[in-house]
Amino acid sequence: MSDFENFNQQMIEQFRANGGRLEFGPASLALLTTTGAKTGRRHLTPLAAYEEDGHVYVIASMGGSPRHPAWYHNLVAHPSVTVEHAGERYEATAKVVPGTEREALFERIVERMPQFGEYQQKTSRIIPVIELARA
Repeated sequence: MSDFENFNQQMIEQFRANGGRLEFGPASLALLTTTGAKTGRRHLTPLAAYEEDGHVYVIASMGGSPRHPAWYHNLVAHPSVTVEHAGERYEATAKVVPGTEREALFERIVERMPQFGEYQQKTSRIIPVIELARA
């Protein structure tokens, strides 16, 4: 297991040991289960979550990498996902937030979590914001 995979596994274990709650800096943590775009296998990924007006969002930053993270490609191919967040587990539909709506939302996210602004500065791609809408 790589250091990154080990870190993710520790986050998942802590999250579940704390009843589905874990603060991740100024964000909360969400566990997102996606279906592999190529393999069809289920993948569990811990992600920083942003909450606003009863909606939960995740940000496909990959630390400012020039590529989108694998989980993003998975949810675009298969938008039906499972979310564990704030002590709840539910089925959701992943929706990529479009255009100007994304821009305004991303600004609010950066106000609360400045690292995402730093990640955007590192890459020429537009970092997607995804709403996890309850199914």
